[in-house]
Amino acid sequence: MGSTLILNACVVNEGEQRTCDVLIKDGHIEAIGSDLQHEAADRVIDASGLHLLPGMIDDQVHFREPGLTHKGDIASESTAAVAGGITSYMEMPNVDPPTLNMDELGKKFARASQRSVANYSFYLGASNHNIDQIRAVDPTRVCGVKVFMGASTGNLLVDDPKALDLIFRDCPILIATHCEDSRMIDANAERISAQYGGKVPVEMHPVIRDVDACYASSSMAVELAKKHGSNLHVLHLTTEKELALFTAGNLADKRITAEACVHHLWFSDQDYPERGNRIKCNPAVKALSDRDALREAVRNDVIDVIATDHAPHLLSEKEQPYMQAPAGLPLVEHALPMLLELYQQGVFTLEQVVQKACHNPAIRYQVANRGFIREGYAADLVLVDLNATQQIQDGSVRYKCGWTPFTGERFRARICQTFVNGVEVFDGTQVIANTEAAQALSFNRR
Repeated sequence: MGSTLILNACVVNEGEQRTCDVLIKDGHIEAIGSDLQHEAADRVIDASGLHLLPGMIDDQVHFREPGLTHKGDIASESTAAVAGGITSYMEMPNVDPPTLNMDELGKKFARASQRSVANYSFYLGASNHNIDQIRAVDPTRVCGVKVFMGASTGNLLVDDPKALDLIFRDCPILIATHCEDSRMIDANAERISAQYGGKVPVEMHPVIRDVDACYASSSMAVELAKKHGSNLHVLHLTTEKELALFTAGNLADKRITAEACVHHLWFSDQDYPERGNRIKCNPAVKALSDRDALREAVRNDVIDVIATDHAPHLLSEKEQPYMQAPAGLPLVEHALPMLLELYQQGVFTLEQVVQKACHNPAIRYQVANRGFIREGYAADLVLVDLNATQQIQDGSVRYKCGWTPFTGERFRARICQTFVNGVEVFDGTQVIANTEAAQALSFNRR
């Protein structure tokens, strides 16, 4: 793999910023110090004026492979991810066929070993009938078990109370939940559809998938986790009301945690008239007061992790009438620049961005030797320029779907270089698709 010496970078790590040098050797961080300029290295990078961050670890993506690869695939979406400073991802089971057993899980790992540019792991999906597969999962290899609690279709919908109870009782690893109540959503949809004669505007999305539907499901998940002592991570919170279910404090002391996604920290219901179905996602983007409450919950450590829920669809699919358009947004290429823009706006500190998007996913999932800039850790690193404005446009994205919900926005930060296991995979202009650099994530669990 060779060696790289990064000089004079402002390193943002573990709650502080300091200018120092970082020596990368054989895929790992060999040394960190203020006087490494005389160390021998195959390549030397003067990072004066740049910030060095740990690579973002995205605990929630949908890369659409297998079965839905007209929207995206492991190669295309991991390419976009590293261009956005994401060096590791955890991918969801709602593909075709769904990832409900060890055989399908193994196939996804095999595909990623040949195609992924970023480090990877995959969730096992829960169903009403696969508790034996859940009990047999390898905790050192699989990031978690994904439970769609009343917010999916087909085999991935877990709506049997007895099945849910068994999952929360017996799952040997972290349970990640999508929490919305389908019966409440269906009732809202029927009422709103009748009101609008079937021509429902997208502005009704947060009314149909409303606060109460989210709270009913997330409160049930928290109740089950408390009953069984489960290791629960509730994904993509969207409402102020749900925040009362979670506690502030040290992540290492929690067994019940919460995540916010970048688009829910950026958009609000005020954006539907301009953005339309481009910001249609589940759970829905909600009121400005909800968005601001989520931001405050990130700052006060009620929300522990920031992720993307990257979920590409073709623009032709999104341009259908609201009720027919699929829910989901492509996000991995612009998530970290967007968070850095929120830093520029004074919403978060740089240290908070790194804590929630890099350190805490590693802590929460017990990822081995990643998520921090530490000697001996994998050299998953991102150099960013906080003084390089970029205009976001559909035509410049790397997603297979070819569009972004951020089109027209200006972000005052740019990813300059991304390293995965010490290998440069993005040089600020193009992705160097070195799939040999990426590795399957491993987890420090018994």
